[in-house]
Amino acid sequence: MENILTKVLPQEGGLEGSRSSVYNGVIGLLGLFTLVGIAFGVHAMFAGHEHVYGVTREVPWGLMLGAYVFFVVTSTGLCLVSSIGHVFGFEAFKPIAKRSVYLAIATIVAGFLVIAFEIENPWRMAIYNIISPNLSSNIWWMGTLYGAYLFFMLIEFALLQAGRHKIAGMCGLLGVISGVAAHSNLGAVFGLLNGREFWHGPYMPIYFITSAMMSGCATVIFFHWLGYKINGWKMSEQLQESLRSVAKLGALLYLIIMFFTTWKLISGISGHPPGKYEAIMALINGPFAKNFWYGEVALGLVIPFLIILAVRAKNLTAMALGSLASIIGIFVMRYDLVIVGQIIPGFHQFNIVDLPHILPYAPTLHEWMVTLSGFTFCGILFMMGERLFRGHLSEEH
Repeated sequence: MENILTKVLPQEGGLEGSRSSVYNGVIGLLGLFTLVGIAFGVHAMFAGHEHVYGVTREVPWGLMLGAYVFFVVTSTGLCLVSSIGHVFGFEAFKPIAKRSVYLAIATIVAGFLVIAFEIENPWRMAIYNIISPNLSSNIWWMGTLYGAYLFFMLIEFALLQAGRHKIAGMCGLLGVISGVAAHSNLGAVFGLLNGREFWHGPYMPIYFITSAMMSGCATVIFFHWLGYKINGWKMSEQLQESLRSVAKLGALLYLIIMFFTTWKLISGISGHPPGKYEAIMALINGPFAKNFWYGEVALGLVIPFLIILAVRAKNLTAMALGSLASIIGIFVMRYDLVIVGQIIPGFHQFNIVDLPHILPYAPTLHEWMVTLSGFTFCGILFMMGERLFRGHLSEEH
C-alpha cells in the first residue's frame, strides 16, 4: 500500500506549494461560514425558535428540515451506490467505494448538524432515545436506525482504509440494511401522516429510496470529478469507466423519478382529492411553480438526464456539471416536499372565514445560515478527506 502510494502521488502531483495554500484558504473560508451558521443556531436556542425561525404552529417544519432530509437522502444514496461494488461484487462499481463511503459519512454528519438546531432541545433526543424509547414512534426509529447506520459506515470506512475489503463488505451490508430501514422509515414519517394528504400513502418510503440512489449517483460523479481536480491528478481509465457506469445507472433513475413525479401529479389532480389537489396546484402554477419547473424538473431531472444522453456517459466534465445541477435541483425537491405538504390548511374544504387558502412560510436569516453551515461543514469534511486519506487511493482503486 505505502509503496504504491509513494509511486502514484509524486506522479499525480498532490496538494503542494501554491495548491496547498489555496486549499488552506478554502478550508478557512468554509470554516468561517460554518462557525457563523453555528452561532446563529446557538442564538436561536437562547432567543427561542418562535422568535427567529419562520416556522409556525401551522407550518412547523421549514427549510432546515428540508436540508436535513436532503443530507440524509444523499447519504443513503451514496451508501447504496457504493455497495453495488464492494458489497455485492459488481466490478464496475468497486473503484468508487472509498470516496463514496466517506462522503456518505460526511453528508449524514452534516445532516445531524442541521437537525440539531432545528429541534429545540437536541440533547433530549439522545437521552430519551435510550431511557424512554417509544417503539410506536417513527421519529424514534429514525434516530435509532440512523445512529446504527452511521456506526456501520464508520466501521466500514475504517476497514476499507486498512485494506480489509472482505470484512468491510460485511459491515457495508449491515450499513445498507440499516440505511434502507432508516430511509424508508423517514419516508414513513411523512407517508403515515394521514392529516397531510400531499404526503399520505405508501408512495413516500418507495420514493425516498429510489430518489436517494438518484441523489447518490449525482454526488458520486460530481465529487469524484472535483476531488481529482483539487488534487491535480489524472483519473485512471478504470475509475472513469466506473463513473460512466454510475452515470448510466443515474440516467435510469432519472427516468424512474420522472415516472414517479408524473403519476404524483396525475393522482393529485384526478378527482380533485381534498388537500392534495390544492398542494399539487401550488406546485404546477402556484407560488411554488418556479421551484417545481426550474428546480425540480429542469435542474433536478431533465438537464442531467439529457447531458448523460448527449455525451453518451463519456464526457466526465459535462456529466459533473450536470450532476451539480442535479444536486441543486434535488435540494429544491426536498424543500418543496417538506413545505408544500404543510401549506394547505387542514379545514380548507369548509370555507372558514379568514382561513387562508395557502398558509404562509418564508425562511428567515437564521434558517438560511444554519442550512449554509451544513453545506460548508460538509465541504470541510470533503476537503479534509482528500488530504488526510490521500484522495482515497488504494492498491485496488
